[in-house]
Amino acid sequence: MMEHQTTVNVRFCETDALGHVNNTSYFIYLEEARVQFFEEIGYEMNTNEWQFILASTKCDFIGQAFFNQKLIITTEVSKIGTKSFHLSHSIHNKDTVELVARGEAIIVYFNFELQKSMPLSSDLKSALEEHYRALT
Repeated sequence: MMEHQTTVNVRFCETDALGHVNNTSYFIYLEEARVQFFEEIGYEMNTNEWQFILASTKCDFIGQAFFNQKLIITTEVSKIGTKSFHLSHSIHNKDTVELVARGEAIIVYFNFELQKSMPLSSDLKSALEEHYRALT
């Protein structure tokens, strides 16, 4: 099992009046991690091959992050279904390794022409299995 890691730098505009990262910014970080994950497994956002929709996402806020910190987002596949899969994310402070947040996303394999979900391709399933970790 391989895990994918993405590093983000917290920008000032991503913080709020209390000085910590605003809750909405975490969803931007999770999206960045998903995009980089898809690129790693061979799916570019700007090609005709894009066949994914985000069905659900959530984020649990565990700690705080602040301007100019570096955050590491680890992405793993936690479930592979017939037409969808789940990604699990953890966000840590790069310097202290402190857990800042946990996120999840449900991704559906989608045919945009027909406007309906479709079974995962065998190539996609194989790529996902390389990053699969059953969560207990």
